[in-house]
Amino acid sequence: MRFPPYLRTILVLLPPLLLPGCVSDRVADHSEVPGTVIAHSPASTGIYLGSPGIALLPGGEVVASLDHFGPSTDMTTNALYRSTDRGETWKELTEIEGQFWSTLFFHIDALYLLGTSKRYGALVIRRSTDGGETWTVPTDAASGLLIADSMYHSAPVPVLVHDGRLWKGFEKQTGEWPGGFRPFVVSAPVGADLLNAESWTVSQSIPWEGWEPYGGWLEGNVVAAPDGRLVDILRVHEMKRGGRAALVQISGDGRRVSFDPERGFIDFPGGCKKFTIRRDPETDLYWSLTNWVHPDDEGGNAERTRNTVALISSEDLMRWSIRSVVLRSLDVEKTGFQYIDWLFDGDDIIAVSRTAFNDGLGGAHNQHDANYITFHRIEGFRGLGR
Repeated sequence: MRFPPYLRTILVLLPPLLLPGCVSDRVADHSEVPGTVIAHSPASTGIYLGSPGIALLPGGEVVASLDHFGPSTDMTTNALYRSTDRGETWKELTEIEGQFWSTLFFHIDALYLLGTSKRYGALVIRRSTDGGETWTVPTDAASGLLIADSMYHSAPVPVLVHDGRLWKGFEKQTGEWPGGFRPFVVSAPVGADLLNAESWTVSQSIPWEGWEPYGGWLEGNVVAAPDGRLVDILRVHEMKRGGRAALVQISGDGRRVSFDPERGFIDFPGGCKKFTIRRDPETDLYWSLTNWVHPDDEGGNAERTRNTVALISSEDLMRWSIRSVVLRSLDVEKTGFQYIDWLFDGDDIIAVSRTAFNDGLGGAHNQHDANYITFHRIEGFRGLGR
């Protein structure tokens, strides 16, 4: 498989990276896997790898996080890895029980994980002051247990710093996936103790009203629009075309969210799968890496078509254009580059992917049940597609 020259694809054969319960993968073949392998778990273990997150430390180290999911897990485990050479090699730091579906981010002088305690769990946050090796434990409202009841959902979507506050989107699960999801946002002052539940403002949530032909919304990105107002841009479930997103409006005080179905649905390539949106401080353009459905792959289940990653951009959040295809496989059924989280790194984008790919051991169970987490560097991204 050939990939564009601007994608820094490092093909390496790493020593075995063993997860709890995994068989030895000494015979695994990583040589065709695009990007750099951070972690691998053969499909036969029943432990799949998901929800990758990425953070860049002031000293240049890159930290990645991931979840364990699948039939051999209880879906409560997050694992941390670190690279000291700009993503070329990785070392596992630790595993955390009781952390799931979390955003990894650096703020002021510490790393944080903000997400849920398990699959559909409580809202929790943890802090690390040693680069991700050790973490606080959210035992009560003073130590990171933000909302103690259960049935919350999220993903590694951005924690936005805007107007003196940190913001992040969540969903409350009140029924079937994903029509039962009710989006809301949390926010806290920049200088507050983020482990203290009293620091956080929680908005009300809003229900999905059965807007056809879509099936629900989830995994929202809090983004500042060009006029400074905040919106929560959510993935919209739709299996035929799969290219729509929803813009939920957020009040300035962070206490209310609202949605206008007449204006709130927008065209967004790959919008029926998880995405991360960030605004480039150099150009003011908004960027994302999405599972756009390539024309050659149309006609199937768009929500499970995850074999292509497109770099897209927008000036206003309303109109998006495809700048370049940065990853692609012809195998729709068993290959996926998905749930990509990413950051700006100078002239480059650095990204982590939940990757389903051939490993010489039968590959992934399917495109959804990923057997790898991989790191990618897209060099000179601003010049692509001009």
